[in-house]
Amino acid sequence: MRYVTLSNGSRVPALGLGTWKMGESAGARTDEVRALRRGLDLGLTLIDTAEMYAEGGAEGVVGEAIAGRRDTVYLVSKVYPHNASRAGVQAACERSLKRLRTDCLDLFLLHWRGAHPLQETVAGFEQLKAEGKIKAWGVSNFDSDDMREFGAGGKPAACVANQVLYHLGCRGIEFDLVPACAGANVTIMAYSPLGQGAVLDNPALVAIARARNIASATVALAWVLRQPGVIAIPKASQVAHVEANAVAQDLTLTADELAVLDKVFPPPRRKAPLGML
Repeated sequence: MRYVTLSNGSRVPALGLGTWKMGESAGARTDEVRALRRGLDLGLTLIDTAEMYAEGGAEGVVGEAIAGRRDTVYLVSKVYPHNASRAGVQAACERSLKRLRTDCLDLFLLHWRGAHPLQETVAGFEQLKAEGKIKAWGVSNFDSDDMREFGAGGKPAACVANQVLYHLGCRGIEFDLVPACAGANVTIMAYSPLGQGAVLDNPALVAIARARNIASATVALAWVLRQPGVIAIPKASQVAHVEANAVAQDLTLTADELAVLDKVFPPPRRKAPLGML
C-alpha cells in the first residue's frame, strides 16, 4: 500500500475510492455499497464524496458502506459553491454528516469557486475545525492563480489538498499547478484518473496492459500514481473494477513504458486551462 502524508500530518492511502454518479439509482445501491466495502477490505480506506453527487445520494451510499467501520476510513466530502458562505458551510456540513452517519469529516473541500469570497469560506471551514466537525479543509478545481489568492508567495494557509482532474489525456496541471502545490505543501487529489474511453482504448495503453495481462485502466491508474504525493480517487461501482484498480498500487511502469505513454499523451509545454468535469 502506498501512502501520502498531508500537511496536517494525516497519513492516507495514495489510492482511494471515488463516488461520483453513485446514489443515482436505487437498483444500483447494493452493488455500490458492496464495491465500497470491498475497497475498504483491500486497504483503499480513503473515500471521496460530495453533497453534489446525486444531491446527497452518494453520501447516503457511503454512510451505509462505512457503518461499523468509520474508524478505519479517511472520509472526504465537498460543499457546493453556492453553499460556501460562512453560515452556508456550517449548514452544508451538518447535512453531510447526517447523511454519512458520522460526527466528523476528515477533510472538507470547496467543490469549485463560486460567488462567495474565499475568506468567508475559509472562516466557515476554520469554525468547523474549532468545533471538531472537520479535521482539515481544502479545495477542488483550483488553478495556480486561485491557489495564490490564499496568501503571499502562494502559501495557502491551512489548505491541505486541491482536488483536480488529472489523467493521461489531461496533463495540463503538470506544467505549473503540480509544482506550485508541492511548494506550498498542498496535496493533489486526482479525480477521474482513468479518463474516458478515448484514453483507456488507446492502442499503446492497451498494448502495455496486454503485455502485463492486466486491464488498461490499471495501467492508466498506475501512471497517475507514479507522481509522488498524488492521491488518485477513481470511481468503481462494481467489485471487479475495485479489484482491478487495487492492482495499480503495486504496479511500477518501466522507463520504456512511460516513454511510450509520453509519446502518445505528451506532457504540457505551456500553461493550459484547468480541466473540469
